[in-house]
Amino acid sequence: MSEAIDSAGIFPGGTGAKAAPAYAKAAARLIPALVFLFILAWIDRVNVGFAKLTMLSDLKLSEAAYGFGAGIFFLSYFLFEVPSNLLLEKIGARKTLARITILWGLNCVAMAFVKNETWFYILRFTMGMFEAGFFPGVVLYLTYWFPAARRAKINGLFMTSFAIAGIIGGPLAGLIMSTMGGVHGYSNWQWLFILEGIPSVLAGFAVMRFLPDRPSEASWLSKDEAQAIENDLAADRKAIVSETSFKAALADWRVWLCALIYFGIVSGNATIAFWTPSIIKETGVTDTLKIGLLAAIPFIAGTIAMVWNGGHSDRTGERRLHCAIAALIAAVGLAATASLIGSGGSAALVALTVAAIGILAAFPVFWTLPQALLAGTAAAGAIALINSIGNLAGFVAPYLIGISATVTGSATSGLYVVAAIELVAAILVFAFCRWQAVKR
Repeated sequence: MSEAIDSAGIFPGGTGAKAAPAYAKAAARLIPALVFLFILAWIDRVNVGFAKLTMLSDLKLSEAAYGFGAGIFFLSYFLFEVPSNLLLEKIGARKTLARITILWGLNCVAMAFVKNETWFYILRFTMGMFEAGFFPGVVLYLTYWFPAARRAKINGLFMTSFAIAGIIGGPLAGLIMSTMGGVHGYSNWQWLFILEGIPSVLAGFAVMRFLPDRPSEASWLSKDEAQAIENDLAADRKAIVSETSFKAALADWRVWLCALIYFGIVSGNATIAFWTPSIIKETGVTDTLKIGLLAAIPFIAGTIAMVWNGGHSDRTGERRLHCAIAALIAAVGLAATASLIGSGGSAALVALTVAAIGILAAFPVFWTLPQALLAGTAAAGAIALINSIGNLAGFVAPYLIGISATVTGSATSGLYVVAAIELVAAILVFAFCRWQAVKR
């Protein structure tokens, strides 16, 4: 499998031929496992968007209350993310990712037993607290295995989990919601949380047993292959001139710029994650299984765009335009969705698909920008800081759309606001992100 991956050109450029088999092996072993974990995380994070279709009436929650509960996840995410990533740097990815995965799975199961608005808010907050550190932890973890010249593609391969989760999660949620209602006295949304939370708990124990922290600990790499990877990573660290303390990272204006840009990108991502089922329902589709199947379409297109954009960025060595153009496409797609959502038919779904293409394509290239600036503890803290600040958009965007839906009966005005935020992110990348990742 590793030879097939390398011969297919998954990792163009970068270091010499001696290291290529090692990177192919690392990709073949690590990426499927990390993608699987993120799929579980993503499904458990956003299944509330499908549960919403019947949960709101059962619990007598308003659209604004739902938007607040969906978004409060990101407030706790913000508070606990940096400490989690700094801890990962000290104790390793295996223990950190196992802890995170087990706890969010248990929290997801607990969501099935929510009885009122207060407990909805509490469990959404603790879900963010438990999951905090997972995504930036994986981004940091991949820097222990792949040098800068290979990271846009490897980030893209990992971040296909965003889209794959949408492809799998929509139909799966639709199937559970359409078939499990009333079984053993539980509502369909309760079964959704139970059946999607248990696999995460089991996966966490598997992580503890099988995930290596560093190349030197991987039994499936020879000593020469592990050393080849370490040599490349050491060369990367020498090429990064920034100090390696977290304090130094906080003083770098580019770190804060990246956080602001990421806020814009995530605002679009949170929108399609939490509101795609509702947007499809507003077009006139009422069957939950059909909503789930249609919700997969934007994520399928986004998967293809994500991998292509990351690979093309690696091949050309260009980062800024690849990220800025993707964010611009996202802005156009979201604005078009807002203008078409009330017309019914497929036009709004096409526009939403365009938005997903831009949103998802921006992610893998974006993360090469801060990774080109920092190393060591500074990288661990800065990646978490950027992700935590950026993910505040995960609170702001759903809440804005929830208010819009409550006040006007439609998500239209909220979508326009998110489109404007994406546009600002595109402008900032184009105007200010003029540094490039390390190239050899």
